[in-house]
Amino acid sequence: MELELRHLRIVCAVADAGSITKAAAALGLAQPALTAQLQRIERLLGGPVFERDRAGIRPTPLGDLVLTRARLLLPALSGLREEAVRFSNSGDRAGATPASLTVGSASGPVLGRLLHHLTTVYPGLRVSTQVSWSSEELAAMVADGRIDYTVVGVCGDAPPPVQSGLTWRVLGTDPVFVMLAADHPLADAPAVGLADLATAQWGATPGDGCFAQCFAAACARAGFTPRTLYETDVISCIDLVESGDAVVLCQPMFREIPGVVAVPIAGVPLKWRHLIGWHPDGPAAGLSDQVVTLATAAYADAIARSARYTNWLAGNPRYGVQPGLPAV
Repeated sequence: MELELRHLRIVCAVADAGSITKAAAALGLAQPALTAQLQRIERLLGGPVFERDRAGIRPTPLGDLVLTRARLLLPALSGLREEAVRFSNSGDRAGATPASLTVGSASGPVLGRLLHHLTTVYPGLRVSTQVSWSSEELAAMVADGRIDYTVVGVCGDAPPPVQSGLTWRVLGTDPVFVMLAADHPLADAPAVGLADLATAQWGATPGDGCFAQCFAAACARAGFTPRTLYETDVISCIDLVESGDAVVLCQPMFREIPGVVAVPIAGVPLKWRHLIGWHPDGPAAGLSDQVVTLATAAYADAIARSARYTNWLAGNPRYGVQPGLPAV
């Protein structure tokens, strides 16, 4: 195995975070996986890059050397990639529709409808996708010029992914609902209090950022500590609910299926904002107004699929579509 740019990014992330745990969270990796990668990097470099003690980690002399070089190389190569992408598209007329567009997403309900609207409005446009549960990874892809736009979600009022130079707009804000089996005693309730589910096992689809901590804090305010929070894919979440093994935190526009319902949580203790981001100097930046408009329409389409959420919004107008607001 040879030293790669991703290895240098890992070393920088660990140094910036000051601990393996924080770096793993920032990179969207499990801590054991990051530890194993760091060990492989140190074997490639011929010695330890970090010293570890109770206070955290700090670079060794070798680590200082690697970090110095990495902090020069990574921005230079990122800039080169962006310049190359812009150069390859420089023959296009300013404001003209590009020949292709790549859209990233960590927000399932919006992507499908956005693709539909893009290909309907721009029938000659070649649209490709890049999906990741990590909004930070998708933001890095936009910054590097690998994708043109990305739709991501952030917990509550959390800021957009920490990637400098990107423009972010809000599509809307949703409450977090809870997915229950149709025969659950609370399935027909207009809303469910977190405390009503204090003894339940919990599930959710994976996500980075502060969502797990915000969930734990909301449960603490409700007077209990959740037994567990399984993070797994959508199909497994539905299986857990159908079997009665867990209740699942979900987005309110979840398209209900037989045997499963999505119920509001009383008091809206958890929120989720949908954002779209792009690089203002990217080759497809000239379409930003149109793409934001189409992404907003896609989000509205996702809401319209759920009669229960649509009815809930009638009494809670602060949520739902919030087109074009700058994300801070």
